[in-house]
Amino acid sequence: MADPLAAWHTEHINFARLLDILEEQVTALQRGVSPNYLLMADILYYMRNFADRVHHPREDVAYARLAERDPGIKLVANRLLQEHRVLATAGDDLLAHINEAGEDVVTPRAVLEAAAATYLVYYRHHLSTEERDVMPRAAQVLTEQDWAAVDATLPASPDPLFGGNVLERFETLRRQIDLDAKVARDRGLPSDIPSFPARQ
Repeated sequence: MADPLAAWHTEHINFARLLDILEEQVTALQRGVSPNYLLMADILYYMRNFADRVHHPREDVAYARLAERDPGIKLVANRLLQEHRVLATAGDDLLAHINEAGEDVVTPRAVLEAAAATYLVYYRHHLSTEERDVMPRAAQVLTEQDWAAVDATLPASPDPLFGGNVLERFETLRRQIDLDAKVARDRGLPSDIPSFPARQ
């Protein structure tokens, strides 16, 4: 059985990259420059259709089992389960505002900025809590039976953006990610630093 926590950690790094690109676009908007609304919409579409519908349901099962096995982490694990629902709702809200702005519907900039800030701050905190507090404990406590239950809930799906076969919809976004990584390498910076503390 492949290590689901290692796969989730990699996905978290990928999600953090997308949040960074999204934040760059929001910063452009704040400076009065028109952001790339299509790129922003693709990020939210991916987060809603891969992170929220594939990644999070598998975590939900693992975290629920962890809460049963380790009462000391129950409060944190239950909060993360709730946050998955909040992130989905916040993502829908932000995507609606991005789509409106991209279609030239008059949307106050402050509304879009607030929706983006809520999503970015909440998501980064969520990833940080998972990486720092919950995933290391899950690695220690969960059994093969628990991981089999995770696998039985929802089969792992190929990643449509970071996997081997990038969906056509995400080709522009994938090029942006690769360009950002190249710029980071050219500057001598690591190109895969997540926006949350890495696991030890």
